[in-house]
Amino acid sequence: MGCELLVKESRMSTESSSSQLLEESLNKPYSNSIREALDQYEYNFVLTDPCLLDHPIVYASEGFLKMTGYSRGEVLGRNSRFLQGPETDRRTVLEIREAIRQEKSCQVSILNYRKDGTTFWNFFHLAPVFSKEEGRVIHFLGLQTPISECSRVCRSAATDMFACSTNRNHPTCVGKDLFSQHASSANSSNNLIYFGSCRREFFRDCPVDMGHGGIYNSFAEDGNKGIEEKHTCEAKESDKQKALTGVTDILSKLAHFSKLTGKTVLNRRCESADLARLTPISSSLSIALSRIQQSLVLADPHLHDMPIVYASNLFLQLTGYSRDEVLGKNCRFLQGQDTNQEDIIKIRQSIEAEQSCTVRILNYRKDGSPFWNHLHTAPVRNASGKVAFYVGVQLDVTDIEEDKQKDNGMTSNMKQLGAVGAVRVAVRSLLGVEPSR
Repeated sequence: MGCELLVKESRMSTESSSSQLLEESLNKPYSNSIREALDQYEYNFVLTDPCLLDHPIVYASEGFLKMTGYSRGEVLGRNSRFLQGPETDRRTVLEIREAIRQEKSCQVSILNYRKDGTTFWNFFHLAPVFSKEEGRVIHFLGLQTPISECSRVCRSAATDMFACSTNRNHPTCVGKDLFSQHASSANSSNNLIYFGSCRREFFRDCPVDMGHGGIYNSFAEDGNKGIEEKHTCEAKESDKQKALTGVTDILSKLAHFSKLTGKTVLNRRCESADLARLTPISSSLSIALSRIQQSLVLADPHLHDMPIVYASNLFLQLTGYSRDEVLGKNCRFLQGQDTNQEDIIKIRQSIEAEQSCTVRILNYRKDGSPFWNHLHTAPVRNASGKVAFYVGVQLDVTDIEEDKQKDNGMTSNMKQLGAVGAVRVAVRSLLGVEPSR
Protein backbone atom coordinates (compact mmCIF):
# COMPACT_ATOMS: atom_id res chain seq x y z
CA MET A 1 0.00 0.00 0.00
CA GLY A 2 2.84 2.35 0.92
CA CYS A 3 4.55 1.85 -2.46
CA GLU A 4 1.28 2.29 -4.35
CA LEU A 5 0.63 5.53 -2.49
CA LEU A 6 4.12 6.84 -3.31
CA VAL A 7 3.67 5.95 -6.97
CA LYS A 8 0.27 7.67 -7.04
CA GLU A 9 1.65 10.79 -5.33
CA SER A 10 4.61 10.82 -7.73
CA ARG A 11 2.29 10.55 -10.73
CA MET A 12 0.08 13.36 -9.42
CA SER A 13 3.15 15.50 -8.81
CA THR A 14 4.42 14.84 -12.34
CA GLU A 15 1.03 15.66 -13.87
CA SER A 16 0.82 18.86 -11.81
CA SER A 17 4.31 19.87 -12.91
CA SER A 18 3.50 19.13 -16.53
CA SER A 19 0.27 21.16 -16.34
CA GLN A 20 2.20 24.07 -14.87
CA LEU A 21 4.71 23.96 -17.72
CA LEU A 22 1.89 24.06 -20.26
CA GLU A 23 0.31 27.08 -18.56
CA GLU A 24 3.62 28.92 -18.28
CA SER A 25 4.35 28.25 -21.94
CA LEU A 26 1.50 30.64 -22.81
CA ASN A 27 1.32 32.93 -19.77
CA LYS A 28 4.95 34.04 -19.76
CA PRO A 29 5.16 35.42 -23.30
CA TYR A 30 1.52 36.50 -23.75
CA SER A 31 -0.04 37.19 -20.29
CA ASN A 32 -2.82 35.31 -18.49
CA SER A 33 -5.50 36.75 -20.80
CA ILE A 34 -4.24 35.04 -23.96
CA ARG A 35 -6.45 31.95 -23.65
CA GLU A 36 -9.61 34.02 -23.38
CA ALA A 37 -8.55 36.08 -26.39
CA LEU A 38 -7.76 33.01 -28.51
CA ASP A 39 -11.06 31.39 -27.51
CA GLN A 40 -12.88 34.12 -29.46
CA TYR A 41 -11.62 32.71 -32.76
CA GLU A 42 -13.62 30.13 -34.68
CA TYR A 43 -10.53 28.77 -36.44
CA ASN A 44 -9.39 25.18 -35.86
CA PHE A 45 -5.86 25.51 -34.48
CA VAL A 46 -3.34 24.51 -31.85
CA LEU A 47 -0.18 26.06 -30.40
CA THR A 48 2.75 23.76 -29.66
CA ASP A 49 5.96 24.34 -27.73
CA PRO A 50 9.13 22.92 -29.36
CA CYS A 51 11.15 23.55 -26.19
CA LEU A 52 9.10 21.16 -24.06
CA LEU A 53 9.75 17.44 -24.22
CA ASP A 54 7.97 15.77 -27.17
CA HIS A 55 6.81 19.13 -28.58
CA PRO A 56 3.36 19.10 -26.92
CA ILE A 57 0.18 21.04 -27.63
CA VAL A 58 -0.15 23.90 -25.11
CA TYR A 59 -3.36 25.39 -26.51
CA ALA A 60 -6.23 23.92 -28.53
CA SER A 61 -9.12 25.96 -29.90
CA GLU A 62 -12.77 24.98 -29.47
CA GLY A 63 -13.02 24.55 -33.23
CA PHE A 64 -10.13 22.08 -33.20
CA LEU A 65 -11.79 20.04 -30.44
CA LYS A 66 -15.13 19.91 -32.28
CA MET A 67 -13.42 18.95 -35.52
CA THR A 68 -11.46 16.08 -33.98
CA GLY A 69 -13.90 14.88 -31.30
CA TYR A 70 -11.36 15.09 -28.46
CA SER A 71 -11.74 16.96 -25.19
CA ARG A 72 -9.24 19.60 -24.16
CA GLY A 73 -7.88 17.32 -21.44
CA GLU A 74 -7.20 14.61 -24.01
CA VAL A 75 -5.27 17.01 -26.24
CA LEU A 76 -3.16 19.30 -24.05
CA GLY A 77 0.31 17.94 -23.36
CA ARG A 78 0.25 15.52 -26.32
CA ASN A 79 2.22 15.63 -29.53
CA SER A 80 -0.02 16.28 -32.55
CA ARG A 81 0.85 12.92 -34.09
CA PHE A 82 -2.28 11.38 -32.50
CA LEU A 83 -4.23 12.82 -35.46
CA GLN A 84 -2.28 10.62 -37.88
CA GLY A 85 -3.21 7.08 -38.86
CA PRO A 86 -2.46 4.16 -41.18
CA GLU A 87 -3.48 6.01 -44.36
CA THR A 88 -1.72 9.28 -43.51
CA ASP A 89 0.96 9.85 -46.15
CA ARG A 90 4.33 9.43 -44.43
CA ARG A 91 6.09 11.74 -46.86
CA THR A 92 3.73 14.54 -45.86
CA VAL A 93 4.51 13.85 -42.20
CA LEU A 94 8.22 14.06 -42.94
CA GLU A 95 7.70 17.33 -44.80
CA ILE A 96 6.08 18.78 -41.68
CA ARG A 97 8.86 17.43 -39.47
CA GLU A 98 11.49 19.00 -41.72
CA ALA A 99 9.70 22.36 -41.61
CA ILE A 100 9.72 22.18 -37.81
CA ARG A 101 13.41 21.27 -37.79
CA GLN A 102 14.23 24.22 -40.03
CA GLU A 103 11.79 26.53 -38.24
CA LYS A 104 9.90 27.54 -41.37
CA SER A 105 6.31 27.68 -42.55
CA CYS A 106 4.72 24.70 -44.23
CA GLN A 107 1.40 24.11 -45.99
CA VAL A 108 0.24 20.59 -46.87
CA SER A 109 -2.91 18.59 -47.50
CA ILE A 110 -2.98 15.68 -45.06
CA LEU A 111 -5.36 12.87 -44.13
CA ASN A 112 -6.14 13.00 -40.41
CA TYR A 113 -8.21 10.86 -38.00
CA ARG A 114 -10.88 11.89 -35.50
CA LYS A 115 -11.27 10.30 -32.08
CA ASP A 116 -13.94 7.92 -33.42
CA GLY A 117 -11.57 6.70 -36.14
CA THR A 118 -13.22 8.48 -39.07
CA THR A 119 -10.95 10.30 -41.50
CA PHE A 120 -11.01 13.81 -42.96
CA TRP A 121 -8.80 15.71 -45.40
CA ASN A 122 -7.21 18.74 -43.82
CA PHE A 123 -5.27 21.66 -45.29
CA PHE A 124 -2.63 22.13 -42.61
CA HIS A 125 -0.79 25.46 -42.28
CA LEU A 126 2.21 25.48 -39.93
CA ALA A 127 3.80 28.78 -38.88
CA PRO A 128 6.65 29.49 -36.43
CA VAL A 129 6.28 32.18 -33.75
CA PHE A 130 9.57 33.95 -33.08
CA SER A 131 10.64 35.66 -29.88
CA LYS A 132 12.05 39.08 -30.74
CA GLU A 133 14.00 39.14 -27.49
CA GLU A 134 15.59 35.70 -27.86
CA GLY A 135 15.63 35.38 -31.66
CA ARG A 136 14.24 31.84 -31.61
CA VAL A 137 10.98 29.99 -32.11
CA ILE A 138 8.94 29.74 -28.92
CA HIS A 139 5.78 28.24 -30.45
CA PHE A 140 4.43 26.73 -33.62
CA LEU A 141 0.94 27.60 -34.79
CA GLY A 142 -0.84 24.74 -36.52
CA LEU A 143 -4.08 25.72 -38.25
CA GLN A 144 -6.32 23.02 -39.76
CA THR A 145 -8.84 23.83 -42.49
CA PRO A 146 -11.08 20.89 -43.51
CA ILE A 147 -11.00 20.67 -47.30
CA SER A 148 -14.50 21.53 -48.54
CA GLU A 149 -14.28 19.75 -51.89
CA CYS A 150 -11.68 17.14 -52.61
CA SER A 151 -10.08 16.67 -56.03
CA ARG A 152 -8.13 13.45 -55.60
CA VAL A 153 -4.76 12.87 -57.22
CA CYS A 154 -3.49 9.28 -57.52
CA ARG A 155 0.27 8.92 -57.44
CA SER A 156 3.04 6.44 -56.76
CA ALA A 157 6.13 6.97 -54.64
CA ALA A 158 8.44 6.63 -57.63
CA THR A 159 6.33 8.90 -59.85
CA ASP A 160 6.06 11.57 -57.14
CA MET A 161 9.80 11.72 -56.55
CA PHE A 162 10.57 11.84 -60.28
CA ALA A 163 7.96 14.51 -61.00
CA CYS A 164 9.19 16.83 -58.26
CA SER A 165 12.83 16.41 -59.21
CA THR A 166 12.20 17.23 -62.88
CA ASN A 167 9.34 19.74 -62.72
CA ARG A 168 8.51 21.76 -59.59
CA ASN A 169 5.26 22.87 -61.19
CA HIS A 170 4.00 19.27 -61.36
CA PRO A 171 0.67 18.87 -59.47
CA THR A 172 2.29 16.58 -56.90
CA CYS A 173 4.66 19.40 -55.92
CA VAL A 174 2.02 22.10 -55.46
CA GLY A 175 1.93 21.69 -51.69
CA LYS A 176 5.67 22.12 -51.46
CA ASP A 177 5.65 25.38 -53.45
CA LEU A 178 2.58 27.00 -51.87
CA PHE A 179 4.57 29.07 -49.41
CA SER A 180 6.61 30.65 -52.19
CA GLN A 181 3.39 31.75 -53.90
CA HIS A 182 2.11 33.57 -50.81
CA ALA A 183 5.44 34.98 -49.62
CA SER A 184 6.97 35.90 -53.01
CA SER A 185 10.04 33.87 -52.18
CA ALA A 186 11.38 30.44 -53.04
CA ASN A 187 10.37 27.56 -50.79
CA SER A 188 14.04 27.26 -49.87
CA SER A 189 13.76 30.53 -47.97
CA ASN A 190 13.94 28.87 -44.61
CA ASN A 191 14.14 30.47 -41.18
CA LEU A 192 17.30 28.83 -39.87
CA ILE A 193 17.41 30.02 -36.27
CA TYR A 194 19.17 27.83 -33.73
CA PHE A 195 17.35 27.00 -30.50
CA GLY A 196 19.80 24.90 -28.54
CA SER A 197 18.56 21.87 -26.63
CA CYS A 198 15.00 22.29 -27.92
CA ARG A 199 15.94 20.52 -31.14
CA ARG A 200 17.47 17.57 -29.28
CA GLU A 201 14.36 17.12 -27.15
CA PHE A 202 12.12 17.21 -30.21
CA PHE A 203 14.05 14.44 -31.94
CA ARG A 204 13.67 12.05 -29.04
CA ASP A 205 10.41 11.40 -30.81
CA CYS A 206 12.05 9.42 -33.66
CA PRO A 207 10.83 7.14 -35.25
CA VAL A 208 7.37 8.60 -35.79
CA ASP A 209 4.65 6.76 -33.89
CA MET A 210 1.48 7.17 -35.92
CA GLY A 211 -0.79 6.38 -33.00
CA HIS A 212 -3.28 4.24 -34.98
CA GLY A 213 -1.54 0.92 -35.19
CA GLY A 214 1.72 1.68 -36.98
CA ILE A 215 5.18 3.21 -36.84
CA TYR A 216 6.28 5.01 -39.98
CA ASN A 217 9.66 4.05 -41.36
CA SER A 218 12.27 6.46 -42.69
CA PHE A 219 11.90 8.23 -46.02
CA ALA A 220 14.55 5.98 -47.52
CA GLU A 221 12.70 2.86 -46.45
CA ASP A 222 9.49 4.29 -47.87
CA GLY A 223 11.17 4.89 -51.23
CA ASN A 224 12.39 1.30 -51.40
CA LYS A 225 8.85 -0.08 -51.39
CA GLY A 226 8.65 0.53 -55.15
CA ILE A 227 5.46 1.60 -56.80
CA GLU A 228 2.80 2.15 -54.17
CA GLU A 229 -0.42 3.99 -54.98
CA LYS A 230 -1.05 7.08 -52.87
CA HIS A 231 -4.13 9.28 -52.76
CA THR A 232 -3.88 12.97 -52.00
CA CYS A 233 -6.50 15.68 -51.87
CA GLU A 234 -5.66 19.18 -53.05
CA ALA A 235 -7.32 22.12 -51.30
CA LYS A 236 -9.15 24.79 -53.28
CA GLU A 237 -7.79 28.34 -53.42
CA SER A 238 -10.60 29.45 -51.12
CA ASP A 239 -9.48 26.94 -48.47
CA LYS A 240 -5.88 28.09 -48.82
CA GLN A 241 -6.85 31.73 -48.50
CA LYS A 242 -9.01 30.95 -45.47
CA ALA A 243 -6.03 29.29 -43.80
CA LEU A 244 -3.71 32.18 -44.61
CA THR A 245 -6.20 34.68 -43.18
CA GLY A 246 -6.54 32.63 -40.00
CA VAL A 247 -2.79 32.36 -39.48
CA THR A 248 -2.37 36.11 -40.01
CA ASP A 249 -5.15 36.92 -37.50
CA ILE A 250 -3.82 34.59 -34.81
CA LEU A 251 -0.20 35.68 -35.19
CA SER A 252 -1.29 39.31 -34.92
CA LYS A 253 -3.19 38.52 -31.73
CA LEU A 254 -0.15 36.77 -30.24
CA ALA A 255 2.05 39.74 -31.16
CA HIS A 256 -0.42 42.13 -29.50
CA PHE A 257 -0.62 40.20 -26.22
CA SER A 258 3.12 39.61 -26.09
CA LYS A 259 3.63 43.38 -25.81
CA LEU A 260 1.82 43.27 -22.47
CA THR A 261 4.60 41.14 -21.00
CA GLY A 262 7.48 42.95 -22.71
CA LYS A 263 8.43 39.74 -24.54
CA THR A 264 7.40 40.73 -28.04
CA VAL A 265 6.90 37.98 -30.58
CA LEU A 266 7.15 38.47 -34.31
CA ASN A 267 4.54 37.53 -36.85
CA ARG A 268 5.45 36.70 -40.43
CA ARG A 269 4.93 40.22 -41.66
CA CYS A 270 7.69 41.74 -39.54
CA GLU A 271 10.04 38.90 -38.73
CA SER A 272 12.46 39.33 -41.65
CA ALA A 273 13.56 42.84 -40.77
CA ASP A 274 13.87 42.05 -37.07
CA LEU A 275 15.65 38.73 -37.58
CA ALA A 276 18.09 40.38 -39.97
CA ARG A 277 18.98 42.79 -37.18
CA LEU A 278 18.92 40.15 -34.45
CA THR A 279 21.17 37.76 -36.37
CA PRO A 280 23.62 39.95 -38.34
CA ILE A 281 26.55 38.57 -40.28
CA SER A 282 29.74 38.12 -38.27
CA SER A 283 31.88 41.19 -37.62
CA SER A 284 34.87 39.58 -39.36
CA LEU A 285 32.81 39.01 -42.53
CA SER A 286 31.41 42.55 -42.34
CA ILE A 287 34.94 43.97 -42.11
CA ALA A 288 36.11 41.89 -45.07
CA LEU A 289 33.14 43.04 -47.17
CA SER A 290 33.71 46.70 -46.26
CA ARG A 291 37.08 46.54 -48.04
CA ILE A 292 35.33 45.86 -51.37
CA GLN A 293 34.88 49.27 -52.98
CA GLN A 294 31.65 48.59 -54.81
CA SER A 295 27.96 49.23 -54.32
CA LEU A 296 26.70 45.84 -53.13
CA VAL A 297 24.26 44.10 -50.84
CA LEU A 298 24.15 40.61 -49.36
CA ALA A 299 20.74 38.92 -49.04
CA ASP A 300 19.95 35.83 -46.96
CA PRO A 301 17.80 33.21 -48.76
CA HIS A 302 17.36 31.28 -45.49
CA LEU A 303 15.20 34.03 -43.96
CA HIS A 304 11.63 34.75 -44.99
CA ASP A 305 11.39 37.07 -48.01
CA MET A 306 15.17 36.98 -48.53
CA PRO A 307 16.10 40.17 -46.62
CA ILE A 308 19.29 42.23 -46.99
CA VAL A 309 21.75 41.44 -44.18
CA TYR A 310 24.64 43.59 -45.41
CA ALA A 311 24.76 46.82 -47.41
CA SER A 312 27.95 48.63 -48.42
CA ASN A 313 28.48 52.35 -47.89
CA LEU A 314 28.53 52.93 -51.66
CA PHE A 315 25.12 51.25 -51.95
CA LEU A 316 23.73 53.64 -49.32
CA GLN A 317 25.23 56.61 -51.17
CA LEU A 318 23.81 55.43 -54.48
CA THR A 319 20.26 54.88 -53.20
CA GLY A 320 20.02 57.57 -50.51
CA TYR A 321 18.81 55.17 -47.82
CA SER A 322 20.31 54.70 -44.36
CA ARG A 323 21.59 51.30 -43.27
CA ASP A 324 18.72 50.90 -40.82
CA GLU A 325 16.22 51.52 -43.63
CA VAL A 326 17.86 48.84 -45.80
CA LEU A 327 18.65 45.94 -43.47
CA GLY A 328 15.81 43.44 -43.29
CA LYS A 329 14.17 44.60 -46.52
CA ASN A 330 13.87 42.64 -49.73
CA CYS A 331 15.69 44.34 -52.61
CA ARG A 332 12.39 45.01 -54.38
CA PHE A 333 12.07 48.34 -52.53
CA LEU A 334 14.31 49.80 -55.27
CA GLN A 335 11.70 49.00 -57.91
CA GLY A 336 9.11 51.49 -59.08
CA GLN A 337 6.30 52.23 -61.49
CA ASP A 338 8.38 51.97 -64.68
CA THR A 339 10.61 49.07 -63.64
CA ASN A 340 10.45 46.40 -66.35
CA GLN A 341 8.65 43.31 -65.06
CA GLU A 342 10.59 41.08 -67.45
CA ASP A 343 13.82 42.09 -65.70
CA ILE A 344 12.28 41.26 -62.32
CA ILE A 345 11.17 37.84 -63.56
CA LYS A 346 14.64 37.19 -64.96
CA ILE A 347 16.23 37.94 -61.57
CA ARG A 348 13.69 35.78 -59.72
CA GLN A 349 14.22 32.83 -62.07
CA SER A 350 18.00 33.04 -61.70
CA ILE A 351 17.66 32.91 -57.90
CA GLU A 352 15.37 29.88 -58.08
CA ALA A 353 17.92 28.18 -60.37
CA GLU A 354 20.85 29.28 -58.16
CA GLN A 355 22.50 31.01 -61.11
CA SER A 356 24.09 34.39 -61.82
CA CYS A 357 22.15 37.10 -63.62
CA THR A 358 22.95 40.49 -65.21
CA VAL A 359 20.29 43.05 -66.13
CA ARG A 360 20.05 46.76 -66.89
CA ILE A 361 17.10 47.70 -64.70
CA LEU A 362 15.38 50.95 -63.80
CA ASN A 363 15.55 51.53 -60.05
CA TYR A 364 14.54 54.38 -57.76
CA ARG A 365 16.38 56.24 -55.00
CA LYS A 366 14.80 57.20 -51.68
CA ASP A 367 13.96 60.67 -53.02
CA GLY A 368 12.04 59.07 -55.91
CA SER A 369 14.57 59.89 -58.62
CA PRO A 370 15.16 57.05 -61.11
CA PHE A 371 18.49 55.64 -62.22
CA TRP A 372 19.57 52.90 -64.59
CA ASN A 373 21.22 50.16 -62.60
CA HIS A 374 23.60 47.69 -64.23
CA LEU A 375 22.81 44.92 -61.72
CA HIS A 376 24.67 41.65 -61.34
CA THR A 377 23.33 39.04 -58.90
CA ALA A 378 25.01 35.74 -58.00
CA PRO A 379 24.78 32.95 -55.42
CA VAL A 380 27.50 32.85 -52.78
CA ARG A 381 28.26 29.37 -51.46
CA ASN A 382 29.92 28.38 -48.21
CA ALA A 383 32.76 25.89 -47.83
CA SER A 384 30.37 22.93 -48.10
CA GLY A 385 28.98 24.15 -51.43
CA LYS A 386 25.57 25.26 -50.11
CA VAL A 387 24.19 28.68 -51.04
CA ALA A 388 24.67 30.91 -48.00
CA PHE A 389 23.83 34.30 -49.53
CA TYR A 390 23.01 36.10 -52.73
CA VAL A 391 25.11 39.11 -53.65
CA GLY A 392 23.82 42.00 -55.72
CA VAL A 393 26.37 44.43 -57.19
CA GLN A 394 24.98 47.72 -58.52
CA LEU A 395 26.45 50.24 -60.97
CA ASP A 396 24.77 53.52 -61.95
CA VAL A 397 24.87 53.69 -65.77
CA THR A 398 22.19 56.35 -66.21
CA ASP A 399 24.32 58.62 -68.41
CA ILE A 400 26.47 55.92 -69.97
CA GLU A 401 25.68 54.14 -73.19
CA GLU A 402 25.74 50.34 -72.91
CA ASP A 403 28.66 49.95 -75.34
CA LYS A 404 30.73 52.52 -73.42
CA GLN A 405 30.41 51.17 -69.89
CA LYS A 406 34.13 51.16 -69.10
CA ASP A 407 36.16 52.50 -66.20
CA ASN A 408 39.98 52.44 -66.39
CA GLY A 409 39.76 49.89 -69.18
CA MET A 410 37.44 47.58 -67.25
CA THR A 411 33.88 46.93 -68.36
CA SER A 412 31.05 47.16 -65.85
CA ASN A 413 30.63 43.41 -65.89
CA MET A 414 34.34 42.84 -65.23
CA LYS A 415 34.26 45.11 -62.18
CA GLN A 416 31.15 43.40 -60.86
CA LEU A 417 32.54 39.92 -61.38
CA GLY A 418 35.63 41.01 -59.46
CA ALA A 419 33.45 42.18 -56.56
CA VAL A 420 31.48 38.92 -56.59
CA GLY A 421 34.73 36.96 -56.51
CA ALA A 422 35.93 38.96 -53.50
CA VAL A 423 32.64 38.34 -51.69
CA ARG A 424 32.87 34.61 -52.36
CA VAL A 425 36.42 34.44 -51.04
CA ALA A 426 35.39 36.29 -47.87
CA VAL A 427 32.35 34.08 -47.24
CA ARG A 428 34.17 30.80 -47.82
CA SER A 429 37.12 31.74 -45.65
CA LEU A 430 35.19 33.33 -42.79
CA LEU A 431 31.80 31.63 -42.78
CA GLY A 432 32.94 28.02 -42.54
CA VAL A 433 30.99 24.94 -43.53
CA GLU A 434 27.59 26.09 -42.26
CA PRO A 435 26.09 29.59 -42.19
CA SER A 436 26.67 31.14 -38.77
CA ARG A 437 23.07 32.12 -38.14
